[in-house]
Amino acid sequence: MNDLLMDKNYPRTNPEIWGGIECTINRIGNTFRDQLDHCGHYTRAGDVERIADLGIRALRYPVLWERHQPVKDQVIDWTWTAQQLQAICKNNMTPIVGLVHHGSGPAHTNLFSDCFASGLAAYAEQVARRFPWLEYFTPVNEPLTTARFSGLYGYWYPHYKDAYSSIVMLLNQVKAIVLAMQAIRRINPAAKLVQTEDLTKIHSTSLLSYQADFENERRWLTYDLLCGRVTRQHPLWDYLLYLGIKESQLNFFSEYTCVPEIMGFNYYVTSERYLDEDLEAYPVHTHGGNGIHAYADVEAVRVKNPAGVKRLLHEAWHRFRLPLAITEAHLHCDEVEQGRWFKEIWDACCMARQEGVDVRAVTAWALLGAYDWCSLLTKEELVYECGVFDISHTGLRPTLTAGLIASLANHGYCDHPLLHQKGWWHHNSRLIRVAESFDELI
Repeated sequence: MNDLLMDKNYPRTNPEIWGGIECTINRIGNTFRDQLDHCGHYTRAGDVERIADLGIRALRYPVLWERHQPVKDQVIDWTWTAQQLQAICKNNMTPIVGLVHHGSGPAHTNLFSDCFASGLAAYAEQVARRFPWLEYFTPVNEPLTTARFSGLYGYWYPHYKDAYSSIVMLLNQVKAIVLAMQAIRRINPAAKLVQTEDLTKIHSTSLLSYQADFENERRWLTYDLLCGRVTRQHPLWDYLLYLGIKESQLNFFSEYTCVPEIMGFNYYVTSERYLDEDLEAYPVHTHGGNGIHAYADVEAVRVKNPAGVKRLLHEAWHRFRLPLAITEAHLHCDEVEQGRWFKEIWDACCMARQEGVDVRAVTAWALLGAYDWCSLLTKEELVYECGVFDISHTGLRPTLTAGLIASLANHGYCDHPLLHQKGWWHHNSRLIRVAESFDELI
């Protein structure tokens, strides 16, 4: 184990470099999709060792419920997982274990079910009993994002499309985190929560500022619930009761707080959004609404200068004053642009640390790439986007980003001439149109 991981007394100027494997197991209808199966990780030897060669200190690694116990009460075969976790530690990386990653649980449950939380807690206990030395856990990845995709937009199982269902799914997932950590800590009291969520911000036209304000408050709900902040004084308390959520459901989180050791934020070029009522200016697939106004929901970068990761980290730090990390940094693009994106996030995190924000790490995500995220996993077309390694041919081919990460992890800097140029997200050619206040962040 790496005893220095997240040690507050560890003297360093820059954040650590972590890594992660895109490992989503999600359900569309009655079909489960497994990213690690698509990318060949289960059958290809040596992945962990190649990843370790980058010099990263920690690895977000899946021990997913749907994979290990697809049938209720099934006896779990831990053989392969034990080998992988041992290899991670042998190669001087600390595993941060995920239990559900954009999933709805095995077929006998789902995010809307009352038994989701207790079921995940029971599974977490089995993980902890088999691997009592594990310290760092992410029981549920991005609960709010998953609740929106499964309960508000209907993309993923159980395909509901209303605000109440989405909030119920969020509460069930956060309750599952609390119960899972309780179960794990009964076996290993030193276990720590590394909680992930999308680092987002909503911008808008003046007309839609009320919707942006609402979503910018909602974006913190996962952490507000875990930290016991959703009380009668919370800005969304009345909204939650209006939807039909019971006070007793909310009071659970005040009674059983589960404050993360690390608040992990995932930041993508699509994370910041822009809302615009001028539907004709945008493609039809971006059109939506809230029952009051119809509007397009597009990437903010397509119409204005986004707030950027540094500013958003400051916002999270100001609100919570807890250690932070970027737990996913990835771009679906060619490897040069991927390198520029990661380097830009790294530089922003270094500056945030210098300005007093406790940023512990930046995580190179999708080390082995990913499949079909261009359709949000709703189409099984096996469209591959490479990651730090390109697996589209035999074996793992390191990309330019791999060299960048190795240099940052081992030396704290990287000076490659291609990284001096600005990425496409800074070029005017990216713009669909110019927002009403291009330089003003709403």
